[in-house]
Amino acid sequence: MAKQISTKVSWVGKVDWELTRFHGDEYSTHRGSSYNSYLVRDQKVALIDTVWKPYDHEFVARLKKEIDLSKIDYIIMNHNEIDHSGALPELMREIPGTPIYCTKKGEAIIRGHFHEDWNFVNVKTGDTLSLGETTLTFIEATMLHWPDTMFTYFDGDGGILFSNDGFGQHFATESLYNSAVCEAELMYEAEKYYANILSPFSALVTKKIQQILSMQLPMTMICPSHGVIWKNNPMQIVEKYQLWANAYQENQVTIVYDTMWQSTRKMAEAIALGIREVSPDTTVIIKNIAHDDKNDVATEIFHSKAVLVGSPTINNGHSFAIAGLLELISGLKFKQKKAAAFGSYGWGGGSVKQISSKLQEAGFELVNDGIAKLWVPDTTAIDECVEYGREFAKAL
Repeated sequence: MAKQISTKVSWVGKVDWELTRFHGDEYSTHRGSSYNSYLVRDQKVALIDTVWKPYDHEFVARLKKEIDLSKIDYIIMNHNEIDHSGALPELMREIPGTPIYCTKKGEAIIRGHFHEDWNFVNVKTGDTLSLGETTLTFIEATMLHWPDTMFTYFDGDGGILFSNDGFGQHFATESLYNSAVCEAELMYEAEKYYANILSPFSALVTKKIQQILSMQLPMTMICPSHGVIWKNNPMQIVEKYQLWANAYQENQVTIVYDTMWQSTRKMAEAIALGIREVSPDTTVIIKNIAHDDKNDVATEIFHSKAVLVGSPTINNGHSFAIAGLLELISGLKFKQKKAAAFGSYGWGGGSVKQISSKLQEAGFELVNDGIAKLWVPDTTAIDECVEYGREFAKAL
């Protein structure tokens, strides 16, 4: 069902309450998501983005109830990952000659996905499209988070920025607006989205926000393509992005471990005790990466000033789950965070050295060489782990 969000703009997207995994199995969506598409009506009509492929027939059928499809003059594709462009083939079967406005890279990606020779119109930053009384202005946002990404600014209804994946969250709501949902849940999902998707491009985020702010565009709403529309104080999410893009950290230490027979878990808990003794105001989070959601763990690391990663030695190395975590955070390119490794071992060690090396390669500053304990830590070994935690805290 379409929902009017301003005088000239309707939301015509899809709320996906059942979505639990995204990007294959790479991203967890515990609160579902939405695929936001917008219909802008003036003397000319523009459709901004579509929805994910599984909902293409539903999307087009509902769009027909809202408007005669032949009256859509332009299709604006801000970003062409399949969750936004998936319904294009179904739509283009109905209105095959309608021009598709996108970046040059956007055209290449659409062609790569669908292998169709549609009516593409390439745009770049500063290009405009008149709808009659109002105008769309295109702003390239390369690598936020794909090469083709752009934002579209609508100067009607007080000014609306259609930002696609920028400023979005995987958050299902029928209410649409940020003022109508739990703020704590919303901000967590927004930060999780930034940490797991946009963090590698933080330098570009900062530059793009500076560019947009310099344009001094009035903005009554920011309309991303996932999650809520930012209507109540829309610039609050821009301010958060400025904060998150600047080597973000809180007074938190995250301890992540895997364990076979609980020895590494005992070490993790003892280290946490030592950190708390020296720095009681520091939040200490302990996560078992074999059981806890990897994206939630990555989010905890994102807003930590330091991380400790622990694993028993398995086959002369670390565990499969820890390997996945290290690969994940390496790609996310977190900045200005300290780290160290720990772990238990039996007849041969190796995990601590390997983890330390991979943390360093991922851009973390090593506090020390880590700590390893043979077999099940006894009282003396536990005391040494507590002391290790104290010294780790002092080094932060």
